[in-house]
Amino acid sequence: MSTAAQVFPAPERIVIATRESRLALWQAEHVQGLLRQLYPGCSVELLGMTTRGDQILDRPLAKVGGKGLFVKELETALLDGSADIAVHSLKDVPMVLADEFRLVAIGPREVPFDAFISNKYASLDDMPPGAVVGTSSLRRESQLHARYPYLAVTSLRGNLDTRLRKLDSGEYDAIILAAAGLTRLGLKERIRAVLPPEASLPSAGQGALGIEAAAHRADVAAWLAPLNDAATAACVRAERAVSRALAGSCEVPLAAFAEMQAGQIRLRGLVALPDGSRIAAAELSGDAADPEALGLRLVEQLRAAGADAILAELPGSLPPA
Repeated sequence: MSTAAQVFPAPERIVIATRESRLALWQAEHVQGLLRQLYPGCSVELLGMTTRGDQILDRPLAKVGGKGLFVKELETALLDGSADIAVHSLKDVPMVLADEFRLVAIGPREVPFDAFISNKYASLDDMPPGAVVGTSSLRRESQLHARYPYLAVTSLRGNLDTRLRKLDSGEYDAIILAAAGLTRLGLKERIRAVLPPEASLPSAGQGALGIEAAAHRADVAAWLAPLNDAATAACVRAERAVSRALAGSCEVPLAAFAEMQAGQIRLRGLVALPDGSRIAAAELSGDAADPEALGLRLVEQLRAAGADAILAELPGSLPPA
């Protein structure tokens, strides 16, 4: 096969669609910098946009449309040609993309775990009964309820700075955020504890950046190919296969986390009821050459452990067997 450089000339201009939160802009600027290094003669510009997910802040994400709320406006820009790529936190990208779009690159992963942030307590174990923990995620909520049934877990929306401000104003005793976002914004000192996967299994794609383009833009796919991190991409593909097969969305407390170990992928997953009263969990290791197949094997184990019965209690979430 010819190389991308032989098939397509180097780009002269690339426009990146991005949300306008501080973290989203950091992510877009990070990719902008990489592209400028890769193509010194190229003008790389940002197109800032506000999505419905940024506008609707008074209700839990699971109740207003889920992950797609953060990408739809950016995808419109890809289709109408006002942008060439969109940069996302991969955990915010729907598990099934419309045929018009594709992920053309997945960047190296930052710390993929959840982080405990509190001005009062050093860890979840230190929190007394009734203490209030804020989280935007049913996945986190279900695992918190299962391990700490005496804590009060409540909804927390807004961008990262807004969530920290709500903590600092005393609305919460602690909050749980993705460690990756805090690290990327230079706020690592706010993290009191990083939660290991045994305590809070991450969501599919957490900590990774996904770069999306219109499916018909073979030129863009070729330009972005050098930014793809093969190991991260393989892990994320396994995770997303699990979530996709089990109708993973903001309405389903579902976790999937893969890591490379000695050339193989170790993949863990769980499905839970929001109150943590029932959890189906499984793990396996396998060949990194076919991560989707590995993900589907884990789905079989999760179903054997009772995932379908749990999903059946979550209206509209149970996929075909």
